[in-house]
Amino acid sequence: DAVAVVFDYASLTYRVLNERANRLAHHLVRLGVGPEVRVGLCLERSLEMVVSLLAVLKAGGAYVPLDPGLPAERLAYMLDGSAVPLVLVQAAQRGAVPAREGVEVLAVDELAERLAAESAENPKSGARPESLAYVIYTSGSTGRPKGVMNAHRGVVNRLVWMQAQFGLRTDDVVLQKTPFSFDVSVWEFFWPLQQGARLVMARPDGHRDPRYLQEVIEQRGVTTLHFVPSMLQPFVEAVEAGRCASLRHVVCSGEALPPALVRRFYDRFAGPVALTNLYGPTEAAVDVSWWSCAREDAGDVVPIGRPVWNTALYVLDAALQPVPIGTPGELYIGGVQVARGYLGRAAMTAERFVPDPFSTEGGARLYRTGDRARWRPDGAVEYLRRLDFQVKIRGFRIELGEIEAALRQAPGVRDCTVVAREEETGDRRLVAYVVGAVEAEALRDRLRRTLPEYMVPSAFVALDALPLTPSGKLDRKALPAPEGDAYARRSYEAPLGEVETALAEIWAEVLGAGRVGRRDHFFELGGHSLLAIKLIERMRRRGLHTDVRALFTTPVLAELALVVGGESTELEVPANAIPEGCASITPEMLPLVELSQSEIDRVVAGVPGGAANVQDIYPLAPLQEGILFHHLLSQEGDPYLLSSVAEFDTRARLEQYLAALQAVIDRHDILRTSMAWEGLREPVQVVWRHAPLPVEEVELDAAAGDAAEELWARYDPRQYRIDLGRAPLLRACIAEDDGRGRWLLLML
Repeated sequence: DAVAVVFDYASLTYRVLNERANRLAHHLVRLGVGPEVRVGLCLERSLEMVVSLLAVLKAGGAYVPLDPGLPAERLAYMLDGSAVPLVLVQAAQRGAVPAREGVEVLAVDELAERLAAESAENPKSGARPESLAYVIYTSGSTGRPKGVMNAHRGVVNRLVWMQAQFGLRTDDVVLQKTPFSFDVSVWEFFWPLQQGARLVMARPDGHRDPRYLQEVIEQRGVTTLHFVPSMLQPFVEAVEAGRCASLRHVVCSGEALPPALVRRFYDRFAGPVALTNLYGPTEAAVDVSWWSCAREDAGDVVPIGRPVWNTALYVLDAALQPVPIGTPGELYIGGVQVARGYLGRAAMTAERFVPDPFSTEGGARLYRTGDRARWRPDGAVEYLRRLDFQVKIRGFRIELGEIEAALRQAPGVRDCTVVAREEETGDRRLVAYVVGAVEAEALRDRLRRTLPEYMVPSAFVALDALPLTPSGKLDRKALPAPEGDAYARRSYEAPLGEVETALAEIWAEVLGAGRVGRRDHFFELGGHSLLAIKLIERMRRRGLHTDVRALFTTPVLAELALVVGGESTELEVPANAIPEGCASITPEMLPLVELSQSEIDRVVAGVPGGAANVQDIYPLAPLQEGILFHHLLSQEGDPYLLSSVAEFDTRARLEQYLAALQAVIDRHDILRTSMAWEGLREPVQVVWRHAPLPVEEVELDAAAGDAAEELWARYDPRQYRIDLGRAPLLRACIAEDDGRGRWLLLML
C-alpha cells in the first residue's frame, strides 16, 4: 500500500501499479509479446509510461523507447530497424507514430474495458538472464541511428551493484527526469521500484528548468536524482543556499565532470549530500565505473573511477595489449554488462565488440569505447578525450558523421564537415561548414525533418572549399569561427512595446547576437536548452516571468512576449499526490486557489470521472474573468462565441479531421480547460485530463436550399450558448449536403 510512483496530482501504490502492469502484460501476451519480441513505446512522461515499461518486461518482451518529439522520418527509420509489431502510445501521441505495415498502434489510456477482463496476477514471462530487455537508439557515424541491445543480466547486475553501494531506503524519493530514450533512465525507473522507494516523475521538459526542479525536490522530498554536468551547473547556480535540504545523493554522468563544479556543488549544498561521478556508454548497460567525489580531492581531473561488480576496464594499445599506469590508451569494457551488439548491424557489431583475450568464458567480448583514458596509480581511470569524431554536447551523444551524411544528401551540397566549437563562455555548439550553393535556412529545415533538434547545427558557414593540410586531409584548425550571419536571421522587424524591447535586449546579451528583431527565433539564433535556462533567469531578474517550456513552445520573440507575465502564475507542484480513485482534492494541493474542501469537492463533482480526470485547478486570469462576466451578462448568445463552416468531399475525410482535432485537444492543456463558478467564492479554471470533443449529427431539410446557410441559422452565434463548465469549449456539428454530395462541419 506504499506509494510507488507519483506524477502530477496522481499516484499509484505498489499494489495498484503491479496489478495495472500485470493486466497490460497479460494483454500483451495475448497479442504475441514474449521473449525477444520488441515493443515500441511512444509516450510522454506519465504514470502510463511506468505501467507500460513494467508490462512489456513482465510479458517477457523488450521495450524500444520512441521519443514522440523526434522527426517523423527518424521515428520511421527506428520502427523499420527495430521491427516492432506493436507500439504503445497515449491517445495524444498516436499521431506522432508514422504508419507502418504490420505495426499495430495501441493507446494504453483507452484500454480500460479490455484490461478489466485480464488477470491481475503476475504473469510468467519466460524471460531469461540472456533475454533482451531493451533497445535504445543512439547517434550513428554512418548517418543512421543504431539500436543498442542490452540483456536482463547486465541491467540487473548494474542495479544490484548500485543498491549495495548506495543503499536506497524505502523512505527515499528518486526523481525520474531523464528522457526514457537515454539509458540513464533505466536506473531512475527500476532502482527505486526494486527497493520499495518512491519514484517521482518530473513533468515533460521539466528537466530543463532549475526553478521547477528546486520546487519538485522540496515539495516531494526528493533524496536522489541525476544530472548531466552541463545541467548540474545551472542548477547549482540557480538554487539558493540552504534549499533542497532533502537531497542525500546526486549522481552525474554523460559528460566529463569539471573539478570546479564539484567544489561549487559542495559550497552550495550543506549537510550529508554526496556527489558521485558515473561513466558508461549505452553499449554497456548504463554505467560501468564510479567515483565518489569528495570536496577536498577535486584536483585537476575528476576520474571516472573503478569498475562496478562483474565488469572489467582495460586501457589497451592498438595490439590489444595493456599499457602501463599513466600511459594513455583506448578504454575497453568487459564483463556481464557488455551489450549484445547493434540490432541488425552485424558488421558494426563485429567492429566495436571484439573477442575478449583476457576472459576464460567462451564467447566473451570487449566493447571498444573509442575513449582515450589512462590508469592512475590509485587504481582509478581518468577519461582524457574521444579518439574519433563522436562528441557530447549537453549530455547528448552525437556522431558528427551522422550530421554530415544528412547534409551531403541535400541538393547543392558539394562537400561539408561539422565540428563542435567551444565558445569563450565554455559553451559548445555544432557548426556546419558547407561547400555549395545552398541557403542555411533551407539546410536547417531539411535537417530538422530527419535529425533531433540537438543534432541540428546552430550555425552554417558557407565556404568555397574546405581547408586542407599539405597531406590533403581536412585542416579542422583552419575552419573559421562563425560570424553573426552564420546564424539564422529573419528579415528584421524592430521590437514593439516594453516587453518585446526588453526581451530583445536579453536575447542579444545571452546569445551574443547583436541586433534582435521581433520575428527572430531563439533556437535559430544559436539558442539551446542551457542558454534557455540562462535566458529565463535573466528575464526573471527583469521582472519578466515564464518557464522554460514556454520558450520551447513559443521560440519567436514576438510570440514569447505574449505569454510573458509581470508576475509568476505557475501552479506549484502539490506536496501530496492523489491516490488512485480519490474522491476529492485537498486545498493544500492547490496553493494558488483559495477554496475550501467543500468548494473543491463541488468543482470536482462537475467533471466527468471526478478527481481522476482533474489535472489542475487555477484562478482565472483577468482576461478570462472578463470573458466569464460577459458570458453571464448576456441572456442570449455569447459575445465571444466564434463559428465557422468547412466542407469535405467524403465522410472519411471529415472523420480524419475530427480525429486530428481531438489529438490537438489531448495535447494542449488550454483546450481541455473549463470554468467553474457556481457556489464558489471565486471562479476557477479546471484542466481536464481527458476532454472528448462533443460532436452532434444534424439532419438538414433537403428542400431548404443552401445547406450551409441552414446549418448557420440553426446555430446562430447570436443565440447559441456554450456551456463553459464543460471542456473543451468547442462544439462540432456535422451534416450531409445531399444536393452537392458533400459533408459540412460547423465548429463553434
